[in-house]
Amino acid sequence: MWKWLHPYANPEVSYHFTGKMIPWLSALTIVFLTTGIVWALAFAPADYQQGDSFRIFYVHVPAASLSMGIYFGMAIAAFTSLVWQFKLADASAAAMAPVGAVFTAIALITGAAWGKPMWGTWWIWDARLTSELILLFLYLGVIALHNAFEDKALGGKAAGILTLVGVINLPIIKYSVEWWNTLHQGSTVSKLGKPSMSVEMLWPFIFSFLGFALLVTTVVCIRFRSEILTRNSIRPWVKAIATGQTQTNKTMEIQ
Repeated sequence: MWKWLHPYANPEVSYHFTGKMIPWLSALTIVFLTTGIVWALAFAPADYQQGDSFRIFYVHVPAASLSMGIYFGMAIAAFTSLVWQFKLADASAAAMAPVGAVFTAIALITGAAWGKPMWGTWWIWDARLTSELILLFLYLGVIALHNAFEDKALGGKAAGILTLVGVINLPIIKYSVEWWNTLHQGSTVSKLGKPSMSVEMLWPFIFSFLGFALLVTTVVCIRFRSEILTRNSIRPWVKAIATGQTQTNKTMEIQ
């Protein structure tokens, strides 16, 4: 059933496959992200209570959602690496960690900027905010462990264990506003039933979210290719790529 996936366990095949995907992903990212952000900032109606400050929603919510989604994907990769010793899974987890950390930081910064006019303070030890901050520390810990060992396999194993332990934080982030009495508002879009927002506000959010998701996918693919090259630097096909790039650069310099 899964035999069609077997060729992609080969680093060279995965490297070239992701290389072919990057231009398409980049183009889709530009289309969706530009459309979503312009639509959200210039054409979406202002909120009847929050006014135009509501528009930070179109960056904050995708960043917060993707910070959890990336971590979940990283946990799947870590589990696959630890259980089945799939080396490319460890490489993909290492590629995702810095991207997830950046989006978690964006979620915290935009959340603070949104919270100041709404709550009257930049920060409060709210359950949602605190658990999101813990997520950032988990990302930083995973990145540190990946880089703390000269042996990539050993570093990946340590980082994978921490990643799997940290998964418990994801449902806490998701359901904190329901489990505890917090200042943070409840779910507006990601809930069962009809979203608590008008269609005029919902569509630009969908485009923005897809744009940011495609951006994450594109950057992770670029980093994944870099991880493959780093971990397979002694392989002949990697040396051939490096030699080809060197020859190309020399030709450009001569011209």
